[in-house]
Amino acid sequence: MNDPSMVAPRQTRVLPQLGQFPGRTHDIIRFGDLDPQGHVNNTVFATFFETGRVAFLREPGNALSPPGTTSVLARLDINFLKELHWPGEVEIGTGIAEIGRSSFTFLQAIFHEGACAATARATMVMIDDATRKARPLPAEALAKLEAIKLRDGGS
Repeated sequence: MNDPSMVAPRQTRVLPQLGQFPGRTHDIIRFGDLDPQGHVNNTVFATFFETGRVAFLREPGNALSPPGTTSVLARLDINFLKELHWPGEVEIGTGIAEIGRSSFTFLQAIFHEGACAATARATMVMIDDATRKARPLPAEALAKLEAIKLRDGGS
């Protein structure tokens, strides 16, 4: 069908702002991050998001895994919005978007020179170290997750 009246209108994407994220860190763009087209390779965006999650989870007071548990990445969805080039630095915003029974989902964004270059949703699942099976989030973890949710307008 090529009837223009049958095409759904394009929705305007509302991009997050760095100030909406309770967790923020930075990373540098390395020359080795570039692909043959001269921009940062898509796999490096996943590494930048990992930097944000790890820095956030390792920050004192944010540890979510009680003894005998760990959290594993179960899903990562990235929206690439603009190219990144070397040299430079990126800021990574991280916050909790959703909390489940045994999982929680981060919403993250990469900013370069104040502009949002990519967003991601990363779902983490708490597992038991011995059985390697999902286990419910304990009350203490739930309270910490609630405290580090995104600020208004971040979802």
